[in-house]
Amino acid sequence: MQKMLICQSCGMPMTEDSHFGKNADGSKNEDYCCHCYPKGAFNNPSESMEEMIESCIPFEIEAGAASDEESARKMLTELFPTLKRWKQ
Repeated sequence: MQKMLICQSCGMPMTEDSHFGKNADGSKNEDYCCHCYPKGAFNNPSESMEEMIESCIPFEIEAGAASDEESARKMLTELFPTLKRWKQ
């Protein structure tokens, strides 16, 4: 069974080809999603981890992964430091 890939910037599950970002040459990038890495670079390269967490909270609630802002923020605050883009 193949391990589910998640975006190493925002944590979005990448389950279909359309979910994956693109490298500068147009090839599929398996580390980052289409929202974070659409054309060979980060969509918002100066965005901080904290800003990314705040922008992802509504999506976590909408997806049913969290019931409210506080639980979404806690979950993302624990996840993001483990992701490739944010690892120190």
